[in-house]
Amino acid sequence: MDKQKVIIVGKLPPPYIGPAVATNIILNSTLKEEFELLHLNTKVNESIDDFGKGGIWKLFKNIGIYLKLFRLLRSSKADVILIPISQTTLGFLKDSIFILIASLFPIKILLQLRGSNFKNWINSANSMTEKYVRYCMNRTHGMIVLGKNLRHLFEDYYSPRQIYVIPNGCDITIPERNIESTKVQLLYFANFLPSKGIKEIIEALVILKTKGVNTYELTAVGAWDNEVYKKECMSLVDKNQLEVHFYPPMSGDQKWQTFANADVFLFTPNGPEGHPWVIVEALSAGLPIISTNQGAIVESVIHNKNGIILSDSSPNEIAKELELLILNKEQRIEMGKASKVHYDRNFTEAKMVGNISKTIQQILN
Repeated sequence: MDKQKVIIVGKLPPPYIGPAVATNIILNSTLKEEFELLHLNTKVNESIDDFGKGGIWKLFKNIGIYLKLFRLLRSSKADVILIPISQTTLGFLKDSIFILIASLFPIKILLQLRGSNFKNWINSANSMTEKYVRYCMNRTHGMIVLGKNLRHLFEDYYSPRQIYVIPNGCDITIPERNIESTKVQLLYFANFLPSKGIKEIIEALVILKTKGVNTYELTAVGAWDNEVYKKECMSLVDKNQLEVHFYPPMSGDQKWQTFANADVFLFTPNGPEGHPWVIVEALSAGLPIISTNQGAIVESVIHNKNGIILSDSSPNEIAKELELLILNKEQRIEMGKASKVHYDRNFTEAKMVGNISKTIQQILN
């Protein structure tokens, strides 16, 4: 019997951002053994620097992508299409064209939100935008969110049985640690954006240094998109002579070795998140995690079990909790073990693919 066809709409890396990573994992997963996966690549930006930049070439590129989708739907006679949606007005307008094109065909339309800011956006939008969003969603058959505590975002648009929870998951093999150091190895692995909290982490390290806590060094890996912000962060490091080492984005063996050599993972966003891949990666490496209550993070970082959920993302709060982990090796080890167990039970590729497969079958039936 022929496999049922599923169109996956989404960009591929680079740049290495959450939605692109997710699309790449899904397309190369065992899901392709159960369904015939067809991909529409929506990548327009080649690097972090391209985000937010306009240009006539982007307009023509987007038009080309819409035409590709129309031709793909007409030729493939696919059964299901998975469309990620944005949580900004301009972003949703662009994504809505995929929905409207798909609605012209006899196909089940499944949407996915890879963030948590939808309700904040829609509540601040005008009534015409809200009506248009509702119009589009009425032409779809379900919504995927990244955590149980994000189901409420769509309770005004879908029935409970139409909202599906599928956390991120992937298979990662972490190598053996290959460094020896008397200092606690701290790791930050995300792009250097104000909303991700790298500056507050550096300010927390300044606080720790003034208290005489200096038995650590921070490895920070990511890409900058703002020169002013970069200078502010670098200035803090230089002025206070902190042991902070910045690196450009990593992938492959170098990336996983960096995780293997870490003792504590720091990711303290002050803005909305979905279910960050870096959290899954830190879990797989068996690291205690210090993070904030954004999106579905609290479903991966269980407070006082495999990490710390900060009451806020201020430097003082980060410093207070980080000091406890720096000075308590036994607690770091116990939390790290709990992270690995949590990952193995809930955030492997098999778990994610199984959830996607189950959701597609429910949509089809």
